[in-house]
Amino acid sequence: MERGLSDNTITAYRRDLETYLEYLGDRATTPDLVDGFLAGLHEAGMRSTTIARKLAAVRGFHRFLVAEDQAPDDPTRFTETPRTRMGFPKALDVHEAIRLVEAPPSDTALGRRDRALLETLYGTAVRVSELVDLDLTDLDMDTLSAMVTGKGGRQRLVLLGKPAVRAIGAYLPDRIEMLRSRRDHDALFVNARGGRLTRQGVFGIVRGHAEAVGIPRTRISPHVLRHSAATHMVERGADLRTVQEILGHASLSTTQVYTRMSLQHLHEVYVEAHPRALR
Repeated sequence: MERGLSDNTITAYRRDLETYLEYLGDRATTPDLVDGFLAGLHEAGMRSTTIARKLAAVRGFHRFLVAEDQAPDDPTRFTETPRTRMGFPKALDVHEAIRLVEAPPSDTALGRRDRALLETLYGTAVRVSELVDLDLTDLDMDTLSAMVTGKGGRQRLVLLGKPAVRAIGAYLPDRIEMLRSRRDHDALFVNARGGRLTRQGVFGIVRGHAEAVGIPRTRISPHVLRHSAATHMVERGADLRTVQEILGHASLSTTQVYTRMSLQHLHEVYVEAHPRALR
């Protein structure tokens, strides 16, 4: 909490520490016990990325105990972090993304809301947690922008794009009707009962419309739309610093995965288009 981590990260770390403390029982922690804990996770078939996250929680816990004078030393100080491979984020192609955002019907209130939600999600490349936290006052329809609050409480300005602004404009009268029975008058995206949409609600909306246009549920989530937006920008020449700012990444190294994806895209185009590519 002191580091300003998101609620989801705090919940994951708490769960990891409960598993670790259950493993320790009444034993005093030693480097060998830490290694044994990690070995057990490997034997259970966990991915290296998951093990690395659990180790981060355990390491942070012991460093905290030392800093608070609750322990004489840190038994994880020589523990190596498991090597993790940076995988390519899944992404829709441009035609699939457009089919998805245009899927909701325009003749119903929920359809207009879903169109505004999908246009905003794809147009801004925000995280789903940032999307559901958006208030109406965060929007500036004149400058086609919105102020979002990301990880660690960091705020950034994102651009909406004209399709998103048009879709939001069409949805706002429906939002007023939905809010009549509820007290949360700040939320931009609300459910049929007038309450603020949840992450789970957004997942259901995204996957429901994806299925309607033939995109399997296994290939789609709100985060896939975020990855898709970033991938499509890089493929069309956006520089990494700009994409980093749009995505709200604290480090450029996190954004650099999209460079590799773009190179993969260039290679595919080259192989398909160049007469000497396969000779």
